[in-house]
Amino acid sequence: MTAVNDLWLPVRTNLSLVTNDVHVWRINLDIPEAQQQNLLLTLSSDELTRANRFHFQEHRQRFIAGRGILRSILGRYLGIEPQQVQFDYQERGKPILADNLAKSGLCFNLSHSQGLALCAVNYHYPIGVDLEYIRRQSDVEALAKRFFLPSEYALMRSLPPEQKQETFFRYWTCKEAYLKTTGEGLTQLEQIEISLTPTETAQLHTSDNWSLFELRPAEDYFGAVVVANSGCHLHCWQY
Repeated sequence: MTAVNDLWLPVRTNLSLVTNDVHVWRINLDIPEAQQQNLLLTLSSDELTRANRFHFQEHRQRFIAGRGILRSILGRYLGIEPQQVQFDYQERGKPILADNLAKSGLCFNLSHSQGLALCAVNYHYPIGVDLEYIRRQSDVEALAKRFFLPSEYALMRSLPPEQKQETFFRYWTCKEAYLKTTGEGLTQLEQIEISLTPTETAQLHTSDNWSLFELRPAEDYFGAVVVANSGCHLHCWQY
């Protein structure tokens, strides 16, 4: 699980999303000024307000890129212009399509870290995606002891130092993606059982009706997608 996934394909003009398909989009948030200005025109008034609240220009620009490109992606599936996409928000702030668009059955989730984002899309089933930049943490064992199950913590402790960091982030992204699917908070992290090893992909132990995919979208990044549906087919696109 150390190599970057060789999955990210250029988008086809006749892109289609069918039942049991999961599409994941890799998005570069550091984009040219001209593209940023075009995306700015598609944002809603509340998104513009949120963008202007960022203290650092870099964070503001990445927010504009993330929201603007999300609108562009969703508009492609819905057959509408990006500025026509409307959102509602769940209790913990997770965006969903507004009622007038919800009948399409399109489900999505967005995660970003540093200059990269992932957007996961499917029809009819709750979906969650998490993306983490691998920053060196001196306390990964302490965090694992606090948030992970005893068996997961034991695996972490058994590994050589160079494998502890990436194993921690693999656990974290899988658990976070699951929580984003269910809408639950971080307090539930230790209740989600994940089995993995440095050489084997992660398995989610909830029920047979879930799908989990691990992703390496770039060097120093880990990602994961969880869908409340078994038998899903993953397709990865480069925006």
